[in-house]
Amino acid sequence: MFPTFADPKTDFVFKRIFGAEERKPLLIALLNHLLELEGSHCIRDVQHLSLEQHVAVPELKLSIVDVKCTDASGRRFVVEMQVAKVEGIEKRIVYNASKAYVMQLRSADTYPGLCDVVGVTICDFELWPDRGQGSSPDVPMLSRWRMQEQHSGALGLSQVQYVFLELPKYAAGDEPQTVVDKWAYFFREARNLDVVPLALSEGPFRDALEVTRTATFTPEEWEVYERAKMAEQDARGALTVARQEGHESGKAAAILAFLAARGISVSAEARARIEACKSPATLDRWILRAVTAASVEDVLAEPTNPG
Repeated sequence: MFPTFADPKTDFVFKRIFGAEERKPLLIALLNHLLELEGSHCIRDVQHLSLEQHVAVPELKLSIVDVKCTDASGRRFVVEMQVAKVEGIEKRIVYNASKAYVMQLRSADTYPGLCDVVGVTICDFELWPDRGQGSSPDVPMLSRWRMQEQHSGALGLSQVQYVFLELPKYAAGDEPQTVVDKWAYFFREARNLDVVPLALSEGPFRDALEVTRTATFTPEEWEVYERAKMAEQDARGALTVARQEGHESGKAAAILAFLAARGISVSAEARARIEACKSPATLDRWILRAVTAASVEDVLAEPTNPG
């Protein structure tokens, strides 16, 4: 029996909600709510960066999904859903936002023309677990980050900022009250619902939920969705193996499992190279690449040296 609603955390459904031109109001609402923008500061319109955001079905990204857009002022947003806590995830988030900032430059552009970038990341895991009493303050479910001068506390260098929504920290149950709680409830519970709950019965929340209704999927779309969910489960299993074994062979197994789950063929030579590698840093880099790479060659490519 088909579920009533699909999981909005999968690549296909996430982009179906927030990456479609006709559904821009949903993306605008999400950004305004997570960035806590009100009144004249609200985002009124966005433009999708279509060439960067769309991913062909055979290359669906399993653990990282994103939508990139810009507003009328030129400010850019990188909206990501992270469903698995792969090693180096914080570095990848910083890299994604920094790349969006740097890639604005063209041959005729100058530095003053660069616009701010905001990385908006929704995590299906705790990026900053609560530490308990007596330690440093816990990071809330919705957190915002920017540069701060360490002596005076003055804020500055705001060109790249970050917003995080950690779904496991949601604690409002079946009656979310704030708009942020409602988005967290939507992402966490949509696939478990049979009807539209009262908490999501208005505004962008109902509209977003309706987009996930499986009755609106074509047979081809349902097949893509199921394949993405199965591959995500395989990827999570690979991460579990790596953590349990805790050494090079476990990391090599995770890399191979990621590639297999994504339908990427691995030659005997490439498999032997992965299994023979003893460098933890190299294996960590390959694991991170295996999540989104289009081929095993992309995973194993040597890093280029700048300049």
